[in-house]
Amino acid sequence: MPRGPISVQLYSVRDRLSEDLEGTLERLAALGFTRVEPYGAFVVDSDAYVAALASTGLSAPSAHAGVLELDDPSPAFEAAAAIGVQTIIDPAHRTDDWESIDGVARIAERINSAADAARGYGLTFGYHNHWWELEARPNGTPALELLAARLDPQVVLEVDTYWVEVGGVDVVELLGRLGDRVRLLHVKDGDKSRDVTAQLPAGEGAMDVPAVLGAAPDAIRVLEFDDYAGDTMDGLAASLAYVTQLEEGE
Repeated sequence: MPRGPISVQLYSVRDRLSEDLEGTLERLAALGFTRVEPYGAFVVDSDAYVAALASTGLSAPSAHAGVLELDDPSPAFEAAAAIGVQTIIDPAHRTDDWESIDGVARIAERINSAADAARGYGLTFGYHNHWWELEARPNGTPALELLAARLDPQVVLEVDTYWVEVGGVDVVELLGRLGDRVRLLHVKDGDKSRDVTAQLPAGEGAMDVPAVLGAAPDAIRVLEFDDYAGDTMDGLAASLAYVTQLEEGE
């Protein structure tokens, strides 16, 4: 079985983080996580993240920040570099440009420009999808694939495996087509609907998680809940146990 590193998207525990950053990271470390993926909040509080990561022994190899919407992304890049991030990822770019070939080309230009700027801070730049980049098919091909063909070779993709399926595309087949461009996976489960409260721990929903992991063996696995009806820490613990078991081939 694949053995990619496992991380956790901190958006999953955003409410806890807003109340107790260090305590929340300590709890994640106690569950067995060694890596985390911060979301945009770190940009305005990078000093606190530096201290909390150091005290808990966690690392943040990747992070989300809405770079494509910023006139000046340098504060996001500076904050990412300060907390030890290697790959900074734009989490969502919602625009009508996904609906046309020319529009996808414009998005690619924005991403490539951001990647050039990120390299000046020692960072790799990436893009994370939702469902709309898969539902949009300007020439019959999912817009995310059209985008990938137009990106600078150094730009990476973080494929949200759940949202790919919500967008009507088989994620295992997509990962095969995208190949080495995919460096990170968002791993989540549920009924493949837009109702995020129906998301479930990995292995408890309709996603074929073993096949997904097998399709991108070297990608970092980033566990996430957009939302969860139960206790999120318990859900993350269950997801971590399931994915770890798969990786170890037990």
